[in-house]
This record gives sequence, structure tokens and C-alpha cells, in this order.
Amino acid sequence: MANGVNKVILVGNLGKDPEIQNFENGVKKAAFSMATTETYKGKDGEKATHTEWHNIVMWRGLADVTERYLKKGSTIYVEGRIRRREYEDKEGQKKFIYEILGDQMVMLGSGSKRDETPGAMSPSVENPKDEASIVTNGPEDDLPF
Repeated sequence: MANGVNKVILVGNLGKDPEIQNFENGVKKAAFSMATTETYKGKDGEKATHTEWHNIVMWRGLADVTERYLKKGSTIYVEGRIRRREYEDKEGQKKFIYEILGDQMVMLGSGSKRDETPGAMSPSVENPKDEASIVTNGPEDDLPF
């Protein structure tokens, strides 16, 4: 039997500024909430919307880019996988939280924060191949194409 597939693709907006954690070993983690909204016609024919909230976690290089360029309201495309964590609350009850571990991110729209340092190169949203606009967490493959 083949291995399963755990793949998530989301396009939405950050619900808050990313929370950044720097660990002793130099690893960085960025966590934030992200809203995805669907618009559809209801049974009465009226336009209706549904918003779903997701917990997103980015590590290492993606966390660096997240810290530097993203803020509340930024629109992004995220590819990743669902991960369940469990913990105990103050009363000792077992709780679960579901997170999206981001493997790839593309900054969309004009809601992305840019580096305000004079003379610094800012990524161009118009050029989707810009290295700060498309970021992956995986190792580069060695394919020649």
C-alpha cells in the first residue's frame, strides 16, 4: 500500500501579525492565524460568505521571510501539511490543536510589508519569480531543468 498524502493549499489573509520565536540553536519559528473566505449563493439566492481560520507555522527561512515581509492583512498563498499537536490545559484536560506547517509561500497583493531600509532591494509582487515572493522550506533539487 502506498503512503498517504497530506497536502494543504490555502490562499487567504493574515489575521494578526506573525509571532516570532528564536531558539537557542538559531532556528526561527513564525506562527500566525490566516483566514480563508468562500463566497457563494445561499438557498435564498442571496450572496453569503463563510470564513475559516487556520493556524499557520513557518520554520527557518520561511520564518525569516514571514518576519520581514508579512503583517496583519497580508494576502498569501501557502502550501503545507496538517499537523495535530496535543497538550494539557490548566485543568489537566487533553486538548488538540491543528496547524498547517508551511512548506512553500507566495506573497500576493499589495498587503505585504516591504523592507523600509534605504537602498534595500524590495521584492517585486509583479515578478512572481522573485526569491522573496516565492519561498520554499525544502532543499533545492539538483535537476538541470
